[in-house]
Amino acid sequence: MPMKSLRLVLPVLAALASTALPALADPVRIVALGDSLTAGYGLAAPDGFVRRLEQALRDRGHDVVIVDAGVSGDTASDGLARVDWSVGEDADAVIVELGANDALRGVDPAITRDALDRLVGRLAERGLPVLVAGMIAPPNLGAEYGKAFNPIFADVAAKHGALLYPFFLDGVAAEPGLNQPDAIHPNAAGVAVVVTRIVPSVEALIARLPRPATQGSAPSTLPPSLALKGDTPCRDCSPASRFPPRSASGWRFFAAACPGPAGSTARTTT
Repeated sequence: MPMKSLRLVLPVLAALASTALPALADPVRIVALGDSLTAGYGLAAPDGFVRRLEQALRDRGHDVVIVDAGVSGDTASDGLARVDWSVGEDADAVIVELGANDALRGVDPAITRDALDRLVGRLAERGLPVLVAGMIAPPNLGAEYGKAFNPIFADVAAKHGALLYPFFLDGVAAEPGLNQPDAIHPNAAGVAVVVTRIVPSVEALIARLPRPATQGSAPSTLPPSLALKGDTPCRDCSPASRFPPRSASGWRFFAAACPGPAGSTARTTT
């Protein structure tokens, strides 16, 4: 290259080199705040809910990190007590999976409701999108207990504008081949079912995160929230697009009344 041309090109190259390139975006950080179901009780780390969910989302093209904030034995009140330090300032969104231990211990549903309401409210005040994972009271606690307990999750989610996944153990509860010997905690195969079914709801949570606007881009629309009717979380009352089909034998242990579509007679899911 002639010297004169080189003198002309060098300043251009220097200017390009000094131009700051845009930094790569950090991965989305979702904190999974829960109990032993989140913590992967009895499972090797790669088989637990957090790792399996993170991998499933990455396989679907999401740059995401799921932070394990599950503590075995925690109730909703325990989660409230530690929410401020369990959900760090770097969190982008939160999955709240609490309440199973409340039901197993027969905690007064009013206490569970108050704790969960305050917990989700505190996250909402921080501007964090939240997905509430619901639970259903075992029927041996009685119809009155279930009537008071089961609506908590839908009510809290609706009050604070959170997303709802009605039943964390959908498709897994009471399925012997999908649970550990204690018949409470999912085994590796059970976790795979949980993850497959909850992924669309977590993707809806990710869709709530703010994104830089691009020229000519149309406003994004969010997937519909999971709808509930009556007192009981019921997947049949939710938009079909939010759930894969349920096995015919699912929910035996957590059988609960479902009001069905408006105007229909009450029935029992099995």
